[in-house]
Amino acid sequence: MSTQSGVVEQFAQLGVPWEEAYGYAQAVKVGNTIYISGQLSHDERGQLVGPAVVDDAGKIIDSSNMALQMRTTYENAERVLAQFGANLDNVVAEVIYATDFQAAFVVAGQVRKAAYGKDRPLCTSTIVGTTRLAFPQQLVEISFTAVV
Repeated sequence: MSTQSGVVEQFAQLGVPWEEAYGYAQAVKVGNTIYISGQLSHDERGQLVGPAVVDDAGKIIDSSNMALQMRTTYENAERVLAQFGANLDNVVAEVIYATDFQAAFVVAGQVRKAAYGKDRPLCTSTIVGTTRLAFPQQLVEISFTAVV
């Protein structure tokens, strides 16, 4: 599918409410490269899976669902990649954004290995701590670059 710029050959959506509200594609394919927007832990209806506990001010007070959110995020990335006939084997780079760096670092190795199905996933990986993500109960977001 082309856009008016003629650069994007194909794009993917998941049908979640914030795609229209924010105005973006989950992923775009240019040539043989797929650029995937930050994925997060949500179900098919757009409901957050494993939301973090927050205080009255919206500050996260419990990051114990980090592994669950991270696993679900990889599952959503697989759903996006499938729209291009690809999967996590096609990923060459990822960036993990986490509101609790320590909690993410503790589970990331195990979750990543399970998601990619190998002890040494063949993609670059960067993990970044951040104070906040799109939703107050969101612990992690992961963006990807894949090649087909």
